[in-house]
Amino acid sequence: MAPVGPHPAVADVRRAVREALADLPHGALVLVACSGGADSLALAAALAFVAPRMGLGAGLLTVDHQLQSGSAERARQVAAQAEHLALRPAEILTITVGTEGGPEAAARQARYAALAEAADRLQAAAVLLGHTRDDQAETVLLGLARGSGVRSLSGMAARTGRYRRPLLDVPRATTVAACRAMNLTPWDDPHNDDPRYTRVRVRRRVLPVLEEELGPGVAEALARTARMAREDADALDEWAESAYQNCALSDIDGAVTLSVPELEKLPDAVRRRVLRRAAVAAGAPSGALSATHVLAVDRLVTRWRGQKAVDLPGRLSAVRRYGTLILAISPIA
Repeated sequence: MAPVGPHPAVADVRRAVREALADLPHGALVLVACSGGADSLALAAALAFVAPRMGLGAGLLTVDHQLQSGSAERARQVAAQAEHLALRPAEILTITVGTEGGPEAAARQARYAALAEAADRLQAAAVLLGHTRDDQAETVLLGLARGSGVRSLSGMAARTGRYRRPLLDVPRATTVAACRAMNLTPWDDPHNDDPRYTRVRVRRRVLPVLEEELGPGVAEALARTARMAREDADALDEWAESAYQNCALSDIDGAVTLSVPELEKLPDAVRRRVLRRAAVAAGAPSGALSATHVLAVDRLVTRWRGQKAVDLPGRLSAVRRYGTLILAISPIA
């Protein structure tokens, strides 16, 4: 009788990990960020299986946000599972979450800072994150609700620097089935059922209604939309970077001067990317620079009526003078 292979769900997760790590050199260390939930636990188990067969080191990081009673004990349980899976090193990263930007944003910022510090210290080539196709669909819906444009609709990237998301094409049901097949017991974070969080409401209320009214496959379609939007956004960003070089007359001491005639030649989507790029280069905080700010600067190019300077985040001003657009720290004399 032929040997029985792994459960299909286990095979799917392992395949996704193998493809995500294919470019890494022999001996490189890969870390998995594991909360103990089904997604990251299935990912950790897959890494433990795949890495040694590819000549790679494999370790685990788990973050204790200190936001719930018993969080330290759960972090120790995750670390113990890492030992069972032969993932070494296995570290618990204990963090303090601030309040800036709301609870979700603050926790995310603190978590990524801790992961980055650990990855640097351990000289890891990559850190794997357990976001699935369902997470991607939720991200696209949230971006659509905010009206944030094609870059927001592109969702999460499969790779961002050292971070890799092997499971973006894998549904959450597959990771749950993989854990069950491998006799792994995931931890269900109560925050994942807390309707105070917008993402939870999208997951528990919005997506099920869409599936009921439009038929199955909504999450897959949204994830596919994210891939196509990302390709478009990447192409526009590349075009805008080249256009910025053509439009920039100077970029000295934080002040950026752009040629208005060159800006006028550009399509709207590219020109506005150039203006955003210029504002950030001149000192505007990227996170605080909204589409409304960029549109106000754009009107200095497309609807010039002798307007005064446009105020931007970071004490920045944009003003049009003699066929140029100048972005610099206020005041502009």
